[in-house]
Amino acid sequence: LKYKGKNLMEITPLGAGQEVGRSCLVLKYKGKNIMFDCGVHPAYSGLVALPYFDNVDPSEIDLLLVTHFHIDHSAALPYFLFKTNFKGRVFMTHSTKAIYRLMLADFARVGKAATEEQIFDENDLQRSMERIEVLDYHQEVEACGVRFWSYAAGHVLGAAMFMVDIAGVKFLYTGDYSREEDRHLKGAEIPSIPPDIICVESTYGVQTHLPLYEREKLYTEVIARSLQRGGRVLCPVFALGRTQELLLLLEEYWASNPELHRYPIYYASPLAKRCMSVYQTYINQMNDKIKNKVAQGNPFDFKYIQNLAGISDFDDTGPCVVFASPGMLQSGLSRQLFDRWCQNSKNALVIPGYCPEGTLAKHVLTEPKEVQLLSGQVVPLKMSVHYISFSAHADYTQTSEFLSTLNPAKIVLVHGEANEMGRMKSALQRRFENEGKSIEIFNPKNCQTVSMEFKVDKHVRAVGKLADRIEMKKGQEVSGLLVQKGFKHTLLEPEDLQTYTQLSAGTVLQKQTIPVQIPFLALKDQMASIFSKVKLEQRKGKEVICIEPGVELHSQEDSMAVLQWKSDPITDTIADSIVAVLMQLQMKPGVKKASNGVPYRVMKSLARDQGEVDTKTGEKLFNPEATLIDEVLESIFGKVEVDSSQKAWIVNVGDVRATIDMQTHRVDCKDERVESQIRVAIKRIVQALYPIDCGC
Repeated sequence: LKYKGKNLMEITPLGAGQEVGRSCLVLKYKGKNIMFDCGVHPAYSGLVALPYFDNVDPSEIDLLLVTHFHIDHSAALPYFLFKTNFKGRVFMTHSTKAIYRLMLADFARVGKAATEEQIFDENDLQRSMERIEVLDYHQEVEACGVRFWSYAAGHVLGAAMFMVDIAGVKFLYTGDYSREEDRHLKGAEIPSIPPDIICVESTYGVQTHLPLYEREKLYTEVIARSLQRGGRVLCPVFALGRTQELLLLLEEYWASNPELHRYPIYYASPLAKRCMSVYQTYINQMNDKIKNKVAQGNPFDFKYIQNLAGISDFDDTGPCVVFASPGMLQSGLSRQLFDRWCQNSKNALVIPGYCPEGTLAKHVLTEPKEVQLLSGQVVPLKMSVHYISFSAHADYTQTSEFLSTLNPAKIVLVHGEANEMGRMKSALQRRFENEGKSIEIFNPKNCQTVSMEFKVDKHVRAVGKLADRIEMKKGQEVSGLLVQKGFKHTLLEPEDLQTYTQLSAGTVLQKQTIPVQIPFLALKDQMASIFSKVKLEQRKGKEVICIEPGVELHSQEDSMAVLQWKSDPITDTIADSIVAVLMQLQMKPGVKKASNGVPYRVMKSLARDQGEVDTKTGEKLFNPEATLIDEVLESIFGKVEVDSSQKAWIVNVGDVRATIDMQTHRVDCKDERVESQIRVAIKRIVQALYPIDCGC
């Protein structure tokens, strides 16, 4: 069974919207709010580096999915967890969580976070580890009513692309990804399930990378030439990520070039040993090249590369290669060595990764004649500067083929400078037009919401005894118990509830307090004249009138009574009838009472309309069924009209009209289902008043 509905999806980048840095995106759909990534901008410090969290209510975010450990995707997480009112759940892969702890500790120590504008401390970082939940690639998780799973994204160890399924609409967030296999990682997977929307990075716009072997050849040649002319080579990197790829490259190059053995290579990071242990732990997530080397020994146990804890341990006496963090030259050891070496033309700076706007690394690529040191002094820049990208971000060729293969209905571009993103959007539109595809592409700015409407089929699955008796005919009406869990709907018989769900049937005990103006003994006699099985009991000094099948009227103080019953269609109708009779006592206060204590109004309502006349007033008595049926029908079906000329009630249920004869109780209605409901209701009312066959 299925039925259609329309729903609006909203996608808002809080960071990485027409910029590179502080990746953070919020998806809102069907009442669910999901945040992807939570990073800082490497060009800024303090609160200015954070995503625009003030554009959302953190308490409304249900899930936070972090794609990988780079600081521009994860370093704002401790702040968001403990400096806002976010109460949702956080997920990332196992290896990402392990490296996240090391990366953020390094960021807090050497980065701009180690200033008076610090956005989190060591305690926040440690507490965040307790909040993070982990998942494996392809492991399906259901949390907060949302299904999601991840695919390998290449890029760095543990990087994931998240596929989210909300009510049948599938959204793929790639984060940073690369389709190219390198020396230790596989390329990003092609999801087996095509998404409806893809949010994809656009870091390199329409640029196409050189083949990997050409970049490796250029990189090693630049380093070798610089060393042989007596220079020092600085490679600014982050402690983990592409660094391991470059270390594997130089280890292999040194092994095949003995003349270079006299030049030391330093991996300058206090986290070096722990970083290597993490990589050794998760070798199973790497490619076959690394797995095959494991049989011969640890591929990350380097022969030609030494660990360097800090600048105080560095013997700067001759040509060497130093890998130092951070990668953007903002501070730390990489900045200290840059300030020391930048005025010597023999030295070389080799930048291997993407550099966001506003960073020193990006500035030196513009070939300035002078640079400002950390001390504030302005000096000439004489060292050679080389940009050889090993950044594991997809280029235009990879991204266009990736998108063309998956063929989504809509694409949202993030993580790219405005110009690069704009050029990529235009190029993709031309490609899809040539392929005859109609795909919408969006490139929002930060805090700019993209809204898109989806028309989706909502499926209802019939199970159990109900499914066995359904004949699959178009237009067939099916009735049963509809159970919704998250966005899944199941139709079943009530007796199958515990078999197919985690629910169980229960009983509703209803109570209603009603004023009573007559003695309980007299009230019991009144009930006995209406219902077939009525008895009066004493319970804990209180009088209780019991009316079969399970309705009780308990006496209370101050002329009050409590009507109590276990709810079902029959007892509900009996209770309604009792309430209608009792409420008549309150309609005219101060009325005279008969010798048995019952007001004349009630006595009249209990008489059959057989031409009887009240001996005191001479007023003709009327049928009690008319008043009670009118009141009960109105309580069940809404407003009831009275056609005096036809002596009939008229009931409107939606567009269906039904007419009920006041004397014969005959029901005329074109809708058999509504007619049946009205007939059952009238039958129960009359049976409650007079336990005899009413002929309906």
